[in-house]
Amino acid sequence: MEKRSLTCIGCPLGCTVTVELNNREILNVTGNTCKRGDDYARKEVTRPMRTVTSTVRVMNGVLPVVSVKTEADIPKEKIMDIMQSLRDLNVPAPVHIGDMILENAADTGVNIVATKSVAVKIG
Repeated sequence: MEKRSLTCIGCPLGCTVTVELNNREILNVTGNTCKRGDDYARKEVTRPMRTVTSTVRVMNGVLPVVSVKTEADIPKEKIMDIMQSLRDLNVPAPVHIGDMILENAADTGVNIVATKSVAVKIG
């Protein structure tokens, strides 16, 4: 039997959660003070997922970059692939909150969207 200790990020409490496994089968989750802790621990030991937030360069904008994020959680192992895609990306101004910046990032089926608006630079 294997035991994994995690710090839960499901809520601000940051509980230390212990997951007991037997051949990848979850036997027990302890230490959580809310249901989110149980859900987080189960997902983290079987298929860790993350939200990616970053910035993308904007051409001819009043700001040089726009903040972006994944529309949904993505597999943790895809983070670096997504970051590389964003690093190489330039988008034209204007950009509006919610605009799709990158479709199907790193073949995850998840889009990258703008979380801020950037107007066109005049003059």
